[in-house]
Amino acid sequence: MEAEVARRRRAREAAEYYCSQDVPRRLEEALNALFPLRPADLYGDLANCFSKFSKAPVICKLVGRKVLDGVGRPTLEVEIYCIIKNYEKRVCSTVISSDSQILENALSEATEADEKERNDSVNTAVEWVNESLNTLLRDLKPTEQCEVDKILGEYFTKKVEEEKEIQKEKEEEEEEDAPPPPSCVPPTTALSGGKKASALHLAGKMVSGAERTISPAEPMESVLRGSSAIGATSLAAAKAGATISHIPLYLYIALLKHDQDLPKELTVPLPMVSLLNCGKFSPGKLKLMKEIMLIPPVHLSLKESIERILDIQKEVVKLLEAAGKGPSPQLADKKKSGARGTGKKVLPSAIKRISHLGCLIMGFDNLEQPLLLMQAACSNIGLELGADMYLAINCAAHELIDYVSIFNPSSIRDSFLQDRQQWDKVCYALGSQCYLLAEDAATRISRLVTDRDMNLPKCSGAVLKYVNQTKVSDLLELTGLLHGQRHITILGSPDGESSDDSLVDLAVGLGAKFIKLGGLCRGERVTKYNRLLAIEEELAKNSTLR
Repeated sequence: MEAEVARRRRAREAAEYYCSQDVPRRLEEALNALFPLRPADLYGDLANCFSKFSKAPVICKLVGRKVLDGVGRPTLEVEIYCIIKNYEKRVCSTVISSDSQILENALSEATEADEKERNDSVNTAVEWVNESLNTLLRDLKPTEQCEVDKILGEYFTKKVEEEKEIQKEKEEEEEEDAPPPPSCVPPTTALSGGKKASALHLAGKMVSGAERTISPAEPMESVLRGSSAIGATSLAAAKAGATISHIPLYLYIALLKHDQDLPKELTVPLPMVSLLNCGKFSPGKLKLMKEIMLIPPVHLSLKESIERILDIQKEVVKLLEAAGKGPSPQLADKKKSGARGTGKKVLPSAIKRISHLGCLIMGFDNLEQPLLLMQAACSNIGLELGADMYLAINCAAHELIDYVSIFNPSSIRDSFLQDRQQWDKVCYALGSQCYLLAEDAATRISRLVTDRDMNLPKCSGAVLKYVNQTKVSDLLELTGLLHGQRHITILGSPDGESSDDSLVDLAVGLGAKFIKLGGLCRGERVTKYNRLLAIEEELAKNSTLR
């Protein structure tokens, strides 16, 4: 008897609870809606009907771990777990690309120091994710990107201040331990301003006069150890938000950019495909031309563009192999002046390996050679360089000023950081002929967003890289500023790339005009081109491809 009473009481309490949650009415509506359809999976459709009434997923756990990037160096992976319908589920993960440059031909001491610093930085980032950030972001909705990034930004600012205090204490201790300065300081010897004169033979022209002292490349900006935890977590939150919203990441980014008002059409950025990596293996100032890239014309689809670039790449390989066997009239050094003799030179053989950028490595004897090589390769397969395919050069721009007269490509990347007067002269000489894109000056996205008064050099646009403490909100804000100033936005991959293809979705969602992913080799590079192809196909299928 008592058991029956208890049963009835529980049934009454359950009925009251379900009525308070409006379950009977919603169940009746769902059953009435599904009855005419007589679905094959009735309970599956009922589950779908009720899932929209469930609580929004919230972050319950972050997991950070050390993984390897495309060249075998340590980098950071962040996983996000959410509570979804009362279950803990792994939603997504992201691997952030490493920012530091690949050290080639470096001393063993420098390489060891770089490896130690990288390991320490990744270990610190893993610690930040698994401890502090895991606590700070718990119970937040991953769809609240602004709130997530605000917390991440505040945490990073706190860490920066802590590091400043540590450095200040170290400096004070060093000053106390330092010996007193000498009473007499000898005068410094004045340094000469460089060579008195130079004569440069460029593209058949003699350029004489005083050679300017070349400004050294600006040293790499110091990066706070562990900062990659901020960028990786922000991007992981965006991917989790897209997954939970059941839309691709590029659409999710486009919604964030346009305040949840999805544009009717989206564009696929033009790829800047690396074909030759030549600076490391060329003598002297010839190292200024670090990378030769191809840009397809806008009327081609991405699929057609890649096929055309692959055809050019095959022809380049043929020409390089032929050049190693003997003189080639198509690649002979075309000199009209006899100042350096009339003997013909041919291109040196290609080094039999692929660079970390996914392109061919070669050296050359003069600046014209790689340009003539590209021209000959295009001509041999019936293409006109400048009409059927465009050229881009990644150059060490702090050395470019002496060689301005030889260039006439579609775009030049990199920029002066210290000597803006030199950069202004290059812009004056070439600005009407090609795009001039700032890369190093614009890499520090969060610095550009924070310091609104720090102007970019005169340029057509900026190459942005998602690294370190960069947050998704920073990208959204900065691309808005660049578009407002009529600057071109280019999303670029860093040296230490990973197999994560999120960069492509970011570029499409942000409306970038170009994307620089490296060459058409190496898995971590090709996977991004494949993602770009998939997005183009999806947009075309949905009739939303501009």
